[in-house]
Amino acid sequence: MPWTKGTHGADEGYHSPEQEQLTFVLVHGSWADAHFWDSVAEVLRSQGHVVYTPEYAGHGNDPNKDVTHAMITKSVVDFITKRNLRDFILVGHSFGGSVIQKVAEQVPDRIRRLVFWDAFVLKDGESVADEFTTEMKEGFEQLRASSTDDTIMLPFPLFRDAFVNTATHEEAKQMYESVTPEPAKPLFEKLDLKSFYALSTPKSYVYFYQDNALPQGEGFGWHPHMSSRLGQFRLIVGDGDHFTDTLTRPAMLAQKIYEAGRD
Repeated sequence: MPWTKGTHGADEGYHSPEQEQLTFVLVHGSWADAHFWDSVAEVLRSQGHVVYTPEYAGHGNDPNKDVTHAMITKSVVDFITKRNLRDFILVGHSFGGSVIQKVAEQVPDRIRRLVFWDAFVLKDGESVADEFTTEMKEGFEQLRASSTDDTIMLPFPLFRDAFVNTATHEEAKQMYESVTPEPAKPLFEKLDLKSFYALSTPKSYVYFYQDNALPQGEGFGWHPHMSSRLGQFRLIVGDGDHFTDTLTRPAMLAQKIYEAGRD
């Protein structure tokens, strides 16, 4: 898997041998699968943490792309309950933010803290697509309409400029090998999030300055546009884009996730 071909030797300065031992459940986003986390999980485990990377419906080896947001959420909830996981940090990246919002509604007593890394924090009644610009939404709707199975495939130029903008061309091509068509329906479903906004679960937001997957500012973007919806939250920031650092600097990313999740 291209996500796993990087080495974290170049950023080992982020390693801390005196970390509080935590349990993490890492939830990937769109156009990715659970292997997205392989190198980051390896770093966290090397530091003594317990790490789980659930796969969800319509992704990974699942050939069925006709899935709903509820089916995706159920995949993660079932993963947690079948293993009887408790007292863990639930991390969501990108689309995974909307997933952990719904997961948290169903298993709130099991979660120690929620961490959103450049992730959607939707308002009650909103869809992920509602947070796109008009141009972006129209582009995705055209890609959806051109598919034969109601999916959206990222063209390489868009992936290169918006998702891996700090990567070299070689790294971008390497990561693009793992990109598969994304089920479209869950992106356009409006979610009831009243229960989420009644939760008292501690929350953190990790924001990378070079993340260009969403337009930043003017009523759009990750932070502070969506992060501020969390109410009281811990903010951790860093340099990086939407995908690249999982490949090139997993130790840095692992440290940011740790800082967001620790007590």
